[in-house]
Amino acid sequence: MRGAFSDNPGLIHRLMDLLDVVFPGIRRGAVEAARMGASWESASTPFGAVEGDRIVSHVGVIELPLVVRGQAVAVGSIHGVATDPDSRRRGHYRRVMDEVLAYCDERYETQILTTEHPEYFAPFGFRAVTEHLVRAPGRAGSGSDGVRLLDTDDAADIELLHRLLSTGEPVSRTLGVVRERGVFCFNEGRRPLRCAPDLDVLLCLERDGGSLMLFDVAGPRLPPLADVLARGIGDPTVHVEVSAFVRAAARFRDWVESLSERRSVC
Repeated sequence: MRGAFSDNPGLIHRLMDLLDVVFPGIRRGAVEAARMGASWESASTPFGAVEGDRIVSHVGVIELPLVVRGQAVAVGSIHGVATDPDSRRRGHYRRVMDEVLAYCDERYETQILTTEHPEYFAPFGFRAVTEHLVRAPGRAGSGSDGVRLLDTDDAADIELLHRLLSTGEPVSRTLGVVRERGVFCFNEGRRPLRCAPDLDVLLCLERDGGSLMLFDVAGPRLPPLADVLARGIGDPTVHVEVSAFVRAAARFRDWVESLSERRSVC
């Protein structure tokens, strides 16, 4: 099985039947992303193995625009790797992955994927890239006038979301994602999203006790972290953690340079 979802309107439902078994809740995430104007079908090219009318193995490819060392690069982002538990050890996964990699080799300089089990992909030439956290002391403004929640049921807020994502400056020019909406809406759309209107940025963040975890910032111009915190994001913060790939960590440290005593934490 290979092709566009537009060629088979029922394909997405059969695929979700498989993926929701392997990754419970993924169907709900896909529905939420579609509600935000970023459907799974519009972003992903599906490859799979079929038995009867069932999809028993799947690997998807998303074209992911990156900035790597200052240069714009499109890579093949591999995702949704799944095989039905009752159909494993029959060679489906290997055959589908071989087809996907041949497809990507014709189109992209490299491929990436995110996984908790990199050992599953080492036989196909993938190597693990460690993720780091950049942690810095900081104090948030105590008010909430500078930041508001986005209403994903409001058409104007959805339009704002897409504008900020499609015009956003990459958080890192060493390794950063740019102008991407589908993956963001699926991965981050289930969290409350905020915007700082005067900074013209979208904020994806969570609190954990005295920590503020900042997952993403999107907008035409990346403001200093101190300016983000000053706009008011709730109670005062003990420290701020910013998720970063190891190759982007230096750029993140530059971004928090207005805050003292910073350090990188694995």
